[in-house]
Amino acid sequence: MNAPATTIERGNTSAYQQKLANLLGSRDPLTVMAETADVLAKIVRENSSDRMKTRPFPGKWTPNEIIGHLSDSEWVYGYRMRLILCEDEPTILGMDQDLWVSGQYHNERTPAELVEMFRHLRQYNLFLWKYMREAQLKRVGKHNERGPESLGTMLKMNAGHDLSHIDQITRYLAAIK
Repeated sequence: MNAPATTIERGNTSAYQQKLANLLGSRDPLTVMAETADVLAKIVRENSSDRMKTRPFPGKWTPNEIIGHLSDSEWVYGYRMRLILCEDEPTILGMDQDLWVSGQYHNERTPAELVEMFRHLRQYNLFLWKYMREAQLKRVGKHNERGPESLGTMLKMNAGHDLSHIDQITRYLAAIK
């Protein structure tokens, strides 16, 4: 059973939320999210580990670090989802994604290892997303930076986040000679 499609609440969108919603467009977020691990695995199969670990621009992540970031984000989204699902209007904390990427040494891991970590986390979270009811998608947490966010909003943001970073990986690989 798939969760019903939802919209991002219009009176309460940040530029970031709107960017992710625009990337997703009318696509089903669960379908996009179910395909992401395979898309990442294909990218990794088609590119050497050295290329994946190459920094395309000073101060930017490597394609490998982006996959590590997606794994971190999946863990964070899963935790936030469970908080909102099980508690009344919990506080949702932001994260310093650059510190997470550098602090976990993502670029020292193999790309395939990072994809598999992402795949397992995503499968675990998709199980809950797929069986969520409409009333549950309306449950809200209070993000410390963006304000109130419903599970329905988070679902679309998560799928848009995937698309944003897949595009980023593709652009970065094209820039690496």
